[in-house]
Amino acid sequence: MSGFESIIDQQKPIRLLTAFLQKGTTPHAILFTGIEGVGKRMTALTFAMACNCMNAKQGTQHQDTASNPCLRCRSCRKIKSGNHPDIIFIKPSGPFIRINQIRSLCQTLGMKPYEARQRVVIISEAQAMNPEAGNALLKVLEEPPQRTLLILTALQTSDLLPTVVSRCQLIRFNPISRKNIAGFLVEKKGLKPGDAMILATLANGSLSKAILMNRADWIKRRNWLIDEIEALPSRPIGLRLAFAERLAKNKDVLADSLEVIKLWLRDLVIYHYDPEKIINRDLVARIQSASQQMRVKSILSKFDAILSAQKNMGANSNLRLTLEVLTFRLAGG
Repeated sequence: MSGFESIIDQQKPIRLLTAFLQKGTTPHAILFTGIEGVGKRMTALTFAMACNCMNAKQGTQHQDTASNPCLRCRSCRKIKSGNHPDIIFIKPSGPFIRINQIRSLCQTLGMKPYEARQRVVIISEAQAMNPEAGNALLKVLEEPPQRTLLILTALQTSDLLPTVVSRCQLIRFNPISRKNIAGFLVEKKGLKPGDAMILATLANGSLSKAILMNRADWIKRRNWLIDEIEALPSRPIGLRLAFAERLAKNKDVLADSLEVIKLWLRDLVIYHYDPEKIINRDLVARIQSASQQMRVKSILSKFDAILSAQKNMGANSNLRLTLEVLTFRLAGG
């Protein structure tokens, strides 16, 4: 597959964009919103190619000629390789998109495009614009240059200046289904279906996150976490505190680690009622054994302990203390 067909689970956004191409009514600014890893940047690139494809016929009702870029012409190849002079990328410099980046963009937009039918500016993570950069971009949106399209990507509209949002055509991207993420991991990454479904569940709708978790061998980390949780009740206080300390030191993966533990506890409960719906299917024998040794009420209490810890972390409570309390609640019967 190529072009828009390669973008997973975003039928509505693609339908809107192809309608712009077919009718020749592309707005001067578009805002893509949605979680990370759902195809916003890939869609922006594909749309930039479609706008400038030398083999596409703009403003035609024939979807096969207006919707997809050919990927073979000189323009498509340049855009795909990142070497087209009129396709401009802006992303955060450190934690922010700064005003000097937008000022430099304004200078570039003051000149005519070099060769593109439509110059395209792709501003990734637009929520990272500081207020000065946002206000500078607003001037561009109020007086858009001819033959120029701005595509902004952001997590949600509330992260941007309302005046910026109001001057863009909003297109929302959906989280990708577990089934399609798992299918991608099986087909493209060679994972076993069971492992693929586990990563797809942990990725929570983000394909890029699922790919990163596969590279980081999260199945191995899952196994370690389950081993630790099962061993906690029989361990002395010192080893329980050591587990809490290890969780606290790995802040980058803490949120996902807690989700792994929640999935394990979920499976223990689900096994009591509908064993076919467990997520960790490769551990079915282990789940069966563990679920038979624990009361549902006790499992739900541990699940609530994680929810409470997540809430406290969101409120910036003392991380180490929060995890120590969690560890002792997970060790309880």
